[in-house]
Amino acid sequence: MPDLLATDTYDYYLPKELIAQFPAEKRTDSRLMQVKRQSREIYHHRFTAILELLKEGDLVIINSSKVFPARLFATKETGAKIEILLLHQLNENTWQCIAKPGKKLKSPQWLHFSDNLSGYISQGNSEGIREIQFTCKTDFWDEIKRIGHIPLPPYIERSDTILDSERYQTVYAEENGSVAAPTAGFHFDAEILNALKKKGVLFSEVILHIGIGTFRPVKTKRITDHKMHSELATIPEITAAAINLAKKEGRRVVCVGTTSVRSVESFWQDGEMQSGSKWTDLFIYPGFNFKVTDALLTNFHLPKSTLLMMISAFGGLETIKKAYNIAVQEKYRFFSYGDAMFIED
Repeated sequence: MPDLLATDTYDYYLPKELIAQFPAEKRTDSRLMQVKRQSREIYHHRFTAILELLKEGDLVIINSSKVFPARLFATKETGAKIEILLLHQLNENTWQCIAKPGKKLKSPQWLHFSDNLSGYISQGNSEGIREIQFTCKTDFWDEIKRIGHIPLPPYIERSDTILDSERYQTVYAEENGSVAAPTAGFHFDAEILNALKKKGVLFSEVILHIGIGTFRPVKTKRITDHKMHSELATIPEITAAAINLAKKEGRRVVCVGTTSVRSVESFWQDGEMQSGSKWTDLFIYPGFNFKVTDALLTNFHLPKSTLLMMISAFGGLETIKKAYNIAVQEKYRFFSYGDAMFIED
């Protein structure tokens, strides 16, 4: 019997060539592995099979947070170059950020980003997180869009291109705030969303702004010793009402992505879904009792990641290990730009 709380339990062998470096030509070109939790059966589809897998009356929860060009390049007072990754907006002009390289950055000091944008950066805390206060001569978001870069994950070993500004984003993304995308939603295009709605599949939004912590592997030997990162989640009143009605009527709540799971499970309290906004550090691993999520669409996740631990909690460790081994054998594409998995009963 594997030790469910040992980090090494969530390791697996992944050939580097299976890490997708580019998106599929079309969003719906990706493959879809169907995993049945109860029978442990596994089926292979194209993503368009989601039209059959989702049923009339299903309530699909999507994360509408939008990735913004959070990666900026600046010049220090000495003339040296530095990279800044914006993390979270504190007020109109001030952001949390990390600097790269950060150890040599003497602060506070002014950084020059463009003719229109400069910033005054502070000392970092023990985790290297700093505050930067911007001065902008034009609209801040217009300038960020003009000079910023999409912050691709570290395992995508290339520079960002114009393609990424469209494809490292869901088609339903609305509110700027994420430095990583809710990638399970990448596979939907407008056509397939419309077809699902015509079938009677219902959609509701949550907003969880994804932070850089989503990429961090668990480095402690025991997963219970891992300090989980916090992210800002919002459940609108209309979404809470839709989930409560679905639960009352016995219809499935289908989460698109781990961020949707984290959001809805964080807001379930006293037997019903609450609405509002809060920072959540909910860490889901085997032993967790899911109150809301009945089925899950997700991508394939990094070894020893908190996301893989969540998937193992939902699908069952042995079932997910089997599915990942088969995915490697069948040469599925992994991680952000990779293929999808649909886990249901």
